[in-house]
Amino acid sequence: MINSFVLKDFGRKIRDLRMAKGISQEALAKITGFHRTYIGMIERGERNLSLTNIAVFAKAFELTLPELFSFSASIPSHDFENFKFKTEK
Repeated sequence: MINSFVLKDFGRKIRDLRMAKGISQEALAKITGFHRTYIGMIERGERNLSLTNIAVFAKAFELTLPELFSFSASIPSHDFENFKFKTEK
């Protein structure tokens, strides 16, 4: 999948936030209303979330959307130099 680094970095951020709160995937699933396996797929970078689902995570972690998308030093910051449009080969 092109641009999978974006999904993996976002998933790592969700996992880091969850672990910082000291909660399991199952507990996060109860808070968000998502299935536990969906949480796992997000954390592994296997799902491309909708904006509304991203907003649910922001609310669950009591963050704004910009805060949720602010990646720490532990997550590589991408300048999108390698980001490809779907029309690019």
